[in-house]
Amino acid sequence: MHENIHEIDADRFESVVLKAPLAVVDFYSDECPPCEALAPKFEALAGLYGKDVAFVKIFRQKNRSLAESLGVRGSPTVLFFKDGERVGPMLSGGIRRSALQAELDAMVGASRAQQIRSSESKTETVCDLLVVGAGPAGLTAALYAAQAKKSVIVVDSALAGGAMGATHQIANYPGFAKPVPGWQLAENFREQAAHAGVQWRLASEITRLDLGERLAVVDRLETIRAKKLVLAMGTTPRAIGVPGEKELLGKGISTCATCDAKYMVGKDVIVVGGGDAALEESQLIAQFADSVTIVHRRDEFRAKPQHVEAAKANPKISFVLDTKPTGFWKNGDMLDVELESVKTGEKTRRTVGGVFLFVGMLPNLDLAKDKLELDEDGTVKVDEWRRTSIPHVYAVGDLVKKPVKQVTMAVADGTVAGIDAARTIDHEAVMGDEPPCEICPPALQELGCVQI
Repeated sequence: MHENIHEIDADRFESVVLKAPLAVVDFYSDECPPCEALAPKFEALAGLYGKDVAFVKIFRQKNRSLAESLGVRGSPTVLFFKDGERVGPMLSGGIRRSALQAELDAMVGASRAQQIRSSESKTETVCDLLVVGAGPAGLTAALYAAQAKKSVIVVDSALAGGAMGATHQIANYPGFAKPVPGWQLAENFREQAAHAGVQWRLASEITRLDLGERLAVVDRLETIRAKKLVLAMGTTPRAIGVPGEKELLGKGISTCATCDAKYMVGKDVIVVGGGDAALEESQLIAQFADSVTIVHRRDEFRAKPQHVEAAKANPKISFVLDTKPTGFWKNGDMLDVELESVKTGEKTRRTVGGVFLFVGMLPNLDLAKDKLELDEDGTVKVDEWRRTSIPHVYAVGDLVKKPVKQVTMAVADGTVAGIDAARTIDHEAVMGDEPPCEICPPALQELGCVQI
């Protein structure tokens, strides 16, 4: 721990925090992945701002009364104080360096902040494999490469798990007899990869990604260079942009029928969308729900005719066309949905047990899409080894076209890419770009080393 950080208990809170001109407090817990992700950022900033701001860490479980009196319910939670009074926001969960540093800059003032930032030093790290994205595909690729004794770094703007980590229950992952919470499965993945030697840059911002050079600039200051690069950034459900959508996602609103249809037993459900996903997934949801109403803003569907015909033949499925949702509100255990006719503007409300949004998925390729060869649907074009059009760069998971989007499919992608990246690193170390592989050492042949 940095010498500028004070580890205290509740009995010293007044003297160390409230009597300091400026203070920042990290309430942390043990066995807490988000706390582990925050720790190196907190230490680095303590080295920069420690002469101006008191940096304090408090073990939350041991000081629960103090934490609760300050409204702290989870770990990590960071609070800011000026002359004994709370200032700024409460930061929690996957806390980024930029968010923490912005509050520190505000506390010390613009002039002093500029002085402090001018002393920041840039670093460069070299590794065998850089994985961008810590969902199941990225974590699996990292695991396989690390187990092959390669140095691996995983970078993600959030915490480990991706969409899997945000899923309430995963009931169909092999090896688990009972449904497992998504966050728990994500943590199992992360722990296994960490045990194999994977290094982490979680809740971090990639400010530059150069596929040709196979480098990423993380949090403005660290440049990571790699022999191989795996893109595993996943996709983001297309938002419809209405009140309540973001707040109720995972709390009555879902974008995954395979994940959440099973929780709709005995409920009336609304499905929003008019493409293949909306029509197909409605069939699955109807196996559990009492009724499914498909709401579509047009009078015709974009889905394939066979999917439309199957939905129309299902007695549980009905349709509200030329209509769009304009808001969602919690109503006890139910949801209130406001619907608006796109022709007349008339608005009505329905109370339902759940809402599923299927209005498209957007590959998270903002930093890389102009460099890659893409399929017609915007996903990344890859070969059987998940190699992209750019040498030494792989794409896995939901960035790649697949018939169904499931954790098991993502894990399969990561397996293939991780193995191929590790063995081609070994091949190139021995042979460079020259075939044939028959002269590679037997150990490499056993890995399945092939001509590249």
